[in-house]
Amino acid sequence: MTFPRLCLPRRTLALGLLLSLSASALAAETTRYLALVDGGKRAGQQVVTRADDGTVTVDYVFKDNGRGPELKETYTLAEDGTYRRYAVQGTSTFGAKVEESFQRDGDTASWKTKSDHGQMKVSGTALYSPLGGTPAGLSVALGALAQRSDGQLPLLPGGSLSSRKLGQAQVTRDGKSQTVQLLALTGQGFTPNFVWATQEARPRVFALIYPGFLQLIEEGWQANADALETQQKAAEGELLVDLRKKLGHDFAGTTLITDVRVFDSEKATLGAATDVLVRDGKIVSVGKAGKDVKPDRRIDGRGKTLLPGLFDMHGHVSRWDGGLNIAAGVTTVRDMGNDNATLQQMIGEIGNGTLMSPNVVPAGFIEGESDYSARNGFVIKNLDEAKKAVDWYSEHGYPQIKIYNSFPKAVLRDTVAYAHSKGMRVSGHVPAFLRAQDVVDQGFDEIQHINQLLLNFFVDDKTDTRTLQRFYLVAEKTADLDLDSKPVQDFINTLAAKKIAIDPTLATFEFLHQREGELSPIFVAVDSHLPPDVQRGRRAAEMNIPDDATWQRYNKSYDKAVEFVGRAYKAGVPLLAGTDEVPGFTLQHELA
Repeated sequence: MTFPRLCLPRRTLALGLLLSLSASALAAETTRYLALVDGGKRAGQQVVTRADDGTVTVDYVFKDNGRGPELKETYTLAEDGTYRRYAVQGTSTFGAKVEESFQRDGDTASWKTKSDHGQMKVSGTALYSPLGGTPAGLSVALGALAQRSDGQLPLLPGGSLSSRKLGQAQVTRDGKSQTVQLLALTGQGFTPNFVWATQEARPRVFALIYPGFLQLIEEGWQANADALETQQKAAEGELLVDLRKKLGHDFAGTTLITDVRVFDSEKATLGAATDVLVRDGKIVSVGKAGKDVKPDRRIDGRGKTLLPGLFDMHGHVSRWDGGLNIAAGVTTVRDMGNDNATLQQMIGEIGNGTLMSPNVVPAGFIEGESDYSARNGFVIKNLDEAKKAVDWYSEHGYPQIKIYNSFPKAVLRDTVAYAHSKGMRVSGHVPAFLRAQDVVDQGFDEIQHINQLLLNFFVDDKTDTRTLQRFYLVAEKTADLDLDSKPVQDFINTLAAKKIAIDPTLATFEFLHQREGELSPIFVAVDSHLPPDVQRGRRAAEMNIPDDATWQRYNKSYDKAVEFVGRAYKAGVPLLAGTDEVPGFTLQHELA
């Protein structure tokens, strides 16, 4: 089963539900599920059909922000509720081919995907965890887990899954009602995954809810989704408060860190061992402490280095990101687009000290209405609505706004000027049918993503960059781009002269040239610390790279993209280090 990745541009939305029934002689049946975004807008569906012989097929499609998977699964189950046979085909979120199969014969389990294959001996119950499938597997997992007396479900090729009940709710429709339970699943990914499940001997998924983003629910019951989301957010909040109490430390008063080497980031120097005195969260002195200093606590810094907290300039924070960020030294994140209510809730919880999180600096997300819209922040149709969005962000203390792909170009200049009149910065993607030079001319202070910058040289006023073209054009064409040419040099010089900042997120764009079976470069340094399913998943390609010649071109394009950023920096273009990736652990790669 596959859960959404945390970053906005590449949410891997393989979301689905199906009945976890063994191959018994039950009548054929079909179940439909709806994927809803932005308060009820339909963005996909899943049709689950179980045949008389117990074979289950799943037809699934989800499209959001101009991308999404299209998958067809087929499987049969063994008596213990795990897969006997499994297969999935289709395309991933970014167009990579998906072709995966699994089978178990006795104690021999074997699998094959586009990025890996294997065979192993298995004794007893173990559930294969599909690499490219829908969370059809989530219902299968719940059914198999319910049969385990120890509460642990071994997974193949590795890991295990467990669940914990957080609460329950009564849902109704057309005079019918049923009770569903909220479960927290742990053992896959970096954080718990939450699911609303039926209360049966073999439970199945009733709804999957990602607060502020998506509601996936059985068709006909969608009127209950908002209430379930509210209850789930409260339950997650209780878990997060407990986590903060468990892992947080009280550093009130004075703290003396002794014999630590301090890294000076402005001068790029590492000093000799010294002492650092902290009072109520503020550094008050750096230097050997005298005998008269009597701190409330001492920390032995011998052999260690103290550096300023890192600042990720491009995140899309969730309430569960805090531990990942802080563990990697990230103490501030600029949020570059989120559900407004969710982000406001988080900022309040951080301020109250109940949420373990870095500080968050918000950017107000404004998108235009279209079939490709990203449903975050405000989605507007005209200048009046754009101004109202700017007003709301200004009143709530946002220092900047972020323009997105479908923003109407006819009102762009006036919106930028209005935001500037409020003392706010303006950044963003380049709206469709425009070039990066156009948004610079219309007043942008900053541009996000290396692809949005390079598309400047590959598009015209008829190129719709809301589709996957915004990735494949860059992968195909940058290899042949002459960085010494006048158009490129003029563009870089304009950025430098106007001090237009760039937030290239090179780390997240490593996927442009990653081949099947190769670990994503952003995780090479921390691979052994990753959960087993993440290690495996980050060896799957996201782009369709059918042959070695294509890879060589895409690889050359990526190298040239990195060179473009280096040239821009040397020319005086302000450069910002943002990830738009897994929180915390990918910032070091972006900095490098």
